[in-house]
Amino acid sequence: MTDKEQYKYLCETHSEVPLFLQHWWMDAVCKGKQWDVFLYRNGDGEIQAVLPYLVGKKLGMKYILQPQLTQFNGVWYLRNDFKSENERLSFEKKVCTYFAECLKNLNISYFNQNFTPHFTNWLPFYWQGFSQTTRYTYQINNLSNLYEVFSAFDRDRRQKKILRLEKDYHETTDISPEEFYDFHRKYWEEKGFKDLFAKDFVVNLCNVAIARGQGIIIGLADNITHKKVAMRFVVYDGHSAYSLMSAIAPDININGLSGLLFWKVIQRLSTKTKVFDFEGSMDEGIEHSYRLYGAVQTPYFQIVKCNNLIFSLLLSMRNKLGRK
Repeated sequence: MTDKEQYKYLCETHSEVPLFLQHWWMDAVCKGKQWDVFLYRNGDGEIQAVLPYLVGKKLGMKYILQPQLTQFNGVWYLRNDFKSENERLSFEKKVCTYFAECLKNLNISYFNQNFTPHFTNWLPFYWQGFSQTTRYTYQINNLSNLYEVFSAFDRDRRQKKILRLEKDYHETTDISPEEFYDFHRKYWEEKGFKDLFAKDFVVNLCNVAIARGQGIIIGLADNITHKKVAMRFVVYDGHSAYSLMSAIAPDININGLSGLLFWKVIQRLSTKTKVFDFEGSMDEGIEHSYRLYGAVQTPYFQIVKCNNLIFSLLLSMRNKLGRK
């Protein structure tokens, strides 16, 4: 069996592997591209840590980046039976050093991955010449008590608006992936932008996630006209749900619709998962919006290493053009 075949079996038998690291997810978001996985085994051949990755190539230079709509990849540890802090840190150093050597042997010019919030010790990568930026998402960490969840929402800017709008709009899941994509595309076109994602990519991902019972498209419709005014695509596993894509009808300008839709999503998924992740943004305005739901600021690491001067210069030029 290849490492990917072994990894597929591992994911099918270990539900604790996070959704974004799952074999099926990588297959879906990397369709038409190349992805693989590094496996760390103990002396008995038992897999104790994994590092899935998407690899691309530009001008003859190989690089590793996050797949689209994938909050994190990075290292995931399956072992957690440590008798002391020293034993845990020694194990993590051994694993990360091994993965750093694997990346070196892959001869990549650039590495850039977000690691799961559960990964808290990047020091071994620092020793191997990697750099790190702390990023943030926002999470509601316990969906079991919906009364407590709603009580944590900001009273004036969330609760009151949701209660008022609930009288005029109802939840609907009668939305196909194709309809969702077209709705999302029109939303961005109205703002003067092209949709960041290809239709085939979004439709395929929605279909795969929904077929597995790990994805849902939820919308809001007007009680009188039944016109759909807002939609959101969410994926989830037994631990967390993630809000990936959303849009509001271009001709609708009603403050609070996004909050109502978030509340409908949370209610529906409260019996299926434990945590709701807003897929937080580093944008100041979006960050403030998520705080109003009583969500907890949750850090995660973006770990980077550039091994090629030409690639570094190209990346710098792209970033400068992007800021203009």
